[in-house]
Amino acid sequence: MEPTGKTVVVVGATGLQGRAVTHHLLRDGWQVRALTRDPHGARATALAQAGAQVVRAQMEDVESLTVAAEGAWGLFSVQPTVGSPGTAPDFTAEDEVRWGVNVAEAAHAAGIGHFVFTSVAEADRHLEEKVPVNLVSKWRIEQHIAALGLPATILRPVSFMENFTGGYALRNGTLSTGLAPEVPQQIMAVDDVGAVAALAFARPKEWIGRKVSLAGDELTPVQIAAAIGKALGIPLPYVQIPIDAIRALSEDFAYANEWLNTLGYRADIPATRKIHPATMDFGTWLERTGASQIAAFLDSTRTAGQDA
Repeated sequence: MEPTGKTVVVVGATGLQGRAVTHHLLRDGWQVRALTRDPHGARATALAQAGAQVVRAQMEDVESLTVAAEGAWGLFSVQPTVGSPGTAPDFTAEDEVRWGVNVAEAAHAAGIGHFVFTSVAEADRHLEEKVPVNLVSKWRIEQHIAALGLPATILRPVSFMENFTGGYALRNGTLSTGLAPEVPQQIMAVDDVGAVAALAFARPKEWIGRKVSLAGDELTPVQIAAAIGKALGIPLPYVQIPIDAIRALSEDFAYANEWLNTLGYRADIPATRKIHPATMDFGTWLERTGASQIAAFLDSTRTAGQDA
């Protein structure tokens, strides 16, 4: 399919995935309608400068989404999950599901020709075992998309490499999470999800109806810390946060870590590279963008500490 002249709507365009999808679509020649609740913000301004049409819409408001989707051919949908950066402290899994359902309903009302939704790897294992709440919420959105009969592609990435670029994992001179030090974890660069989404839009006959898990590498937290330390030229030990300490804050988050430490993701990395040969491993991601993002975060925390 020739993308020239066709418009794809990107919901959540100023988020990590939304920005990646928008940039890949623009590079490939699509017209992009970037939806955001703050069209005058710095990220929205940057998207407009890159060539996107920035439109105000909110995932809480089906009418605003429907109006924004009118006349477009494709739509990319992603919702934040509980604890995602920028979400309100009281944001819940039910909010995530409602937002995902709203976007799907708007796409259906607007007659969208190809709907691409970012879910999460192993969401379908909800039918076989107890899984973390974010997998269940994504699965529920997937089910609503199917019930509406949307011509859809479901992308199911594993955890993102970008999780290791900020305060979620970097604290007090260490890499610290609830993940067991020697248990391999599957990870994926957000930019590669954007590339696969753009590929799906470019080949609708091949991609409509598919549900595809995506992963770019598999490393233990100790290996991840060592790779970051080497890239930045600093010591960066890995320290596991006790699960009980996490449970004191959130039972759901504690279970998510326990699940990753025992059952975890099982995406097919070679299959991902067959789809997208340029899929980055962790070292490549660090070299291209990751190390600079981590260095910027560490610099900002040092500056904040000096100013305190």
